[in-house]
Amino acid sequence: MMTGTEQFEAALAVVESLRAAGYEAYLAGGCVRDMLLGRTPTDFDVATSATPDVVLGLFKRTFAVGAHFGVVLVANGDGEGYFTTEVATFRSDGAYSDGRHPDAVRYTTSAEEDVKRRDFTMNGLMIAPERVHSIKGFGLRKDVLDFVGGVSDLEAGVVRAIGHPEERFEEDHLRMLRGIRFAARFEFDLEAQTKLAMRRLARRIQAVSHERVRDELTKMLTEGRARRAFELLDETGLLKEVLPEVARMKGIEQPPQYHPEGDVWVHTLGLLGQLDEGCSMTLGWGALLHDVGKPPTFRRAPDRIRFDGHVDVGVAMAAEICRRFRFSNEETRQILALVENHMKFADADRMKASTLKRFFRLDEFEEHLALHKMDCMAGSRNLDHWNFVRARWQAMPEETMRPKPLITGRELIAAGYVPGAQFKLMLRAVEDAQLEGTIATADEALKLVRERFQ
Repeated sequence: MMTGTEQFEAALAVVESLRAAGYEAYLAGGCVRDMLLGRTPTDFDVATSATPDVVLGLFKRTFAVGAHFGVVLVANGDGEGYFTTEVATFRSDGAYSDGRHPDAVRYTTSAEEDVKRRDFTMNGLMIAPERVHSIKGFGLRKDVLDFVGGVSDLEAGVVRAIGHPEERFEEDHLRMLRGIRFAARFEFDLEAQTKLAMRRLARRIQAVSHERVRDELTKMLTEGRARRAFELLDETGLLKEVLPEVARMKGIEQPPQYHPEGDVWVHTLGLLGQLDEGCSMTLGWGALLHDVGKPPTFRRAPDRIRFDGHVDVGVAMAAEICRRFRFSNEETRQILALVENHMKFADADRMKASTLKRFFRLDEFEEHLALHKMDCMAGSRNLDHWNFVRARWQAMPEETMRPKPLITGRELIAAGYVPGAQFKLMLRAVEDAQLEGTIATADEALKLVRERFQ
C-alpha cells in the first residue's frame, strides 16, 4: 500500500515531466483543497494542457481508462507495487443529455476554461509544483491558481457550485449529493443559491444509478459527519427522493418514557451523530435503518404508543433497500442482522445459556454491541443491558461459545438413524444441551437423541 507521501511525490514528478516537455501542468482539485485545509489528501490529480495521446506517449506505463474524456492514469513503481496518478487534459464540456456524461468533450489549452466546468469552487483550485512545499500544505494562499473564488469560499466555510448551480447539477445530478457530503465532511454551509438549486432539482436524483447514490450515501455514513449529512439531505428535499423510508420517520412519535429525545427521526439522527469516521459501512447502514419498521407499525394503544412487529417489518424493508441499492450478499446479511437483533439486548439477562451463546456467535458481534450502545445513548441513555451483554461476551471463552460438536451425522447413521431432515433437529437439540452444560460426552448426546426422537 502506497503512502500519502509516495503519492504526493509521484504526482509532483508527473507534473514536472509534463512541464519539462513544454506543457502546462498543475496539481488540481481535491488534493489542493485538502492541503489548504491542513488535511492529508487521499489522492492527487493532475490537470494539464497536454492531450491524452501526448500523455500516453510521454510516460512509460499508462492506462487510457478515460482517454475519451481526457483522462489517463500514469503508473508509478514497478511490478505489483505500482500505483497511479490521474492526469486530465484541460477541457470544455458540451451538453450533458444523460445527466452524467458530456455529449462531447473539447480539449482546451486554458486552465481557466477547464476549472469552470468543474463542480464546486473548493474543487476548482490548482497549484504549480514549485509552489508546493509539503504534503501537509504550503505557504500563502496567493500561490494557488484560483479562477472561481475557491480560496475565499474555503476561508468562509462555504460549498458553492461553480457558475450557475442549476447548470452544474443538470450536468451531473450526483453533484447534489456530493455537495452535501462535502458540506458535512468539512462542517461547511451550503451557499444559498447552491442549496436552492438542490431543492429545485431534487427529483432529478432519480435518474442517477442506484449504485452511484449508494456509494455517496455510504461515504456520508462513514466519514464521521453522518448526522449533518442527513440533516442536509432532509433540508434540500433529497432525502425523500433517495430514501423515502427514512424520510417517513419524521413526526413518528415514540413513548416518552423510553424515548425522551423525540420522534423516530430525531432518535435516528442521534445514532448517526455517534458514528465515528472510518466506521464500517454495515454499521452505518444498520444505524440508519435499525428503526425503519417503526413508521408503518405505529399504533397509539390505550396504555402507550406501540410498534408491534417493527423489527420483522424493518428487516423486510431493509432487505428491499439493500436490494434496490445493490449491496452485496455479505453486506446485506450483516445489515439485516443488525436490524433483526438490535432489540434482543433487552432480553439477554433472561436468555437460556444456549440462546445467549448463539447470540454471541453472530458475525461481527462488535457491531451489534456498538449499535445497541448508540441506540441507548440516543434515547434513555440506560446502558444496563449493554454492560451486561458486553461483560458476559468478553468473559466467555471461544471454546465455550463454539464447542466442538459431540456427535455428527456420521454417529447418527452408525446408531441406526436414516439421514433426513430430522438430522438437523437432532443435532440442534444436542448442541443446545451441550451449550446449556447438561451433556458433555458423545454417549450422553446419543442417549438424548434416543430419548427425544423415535
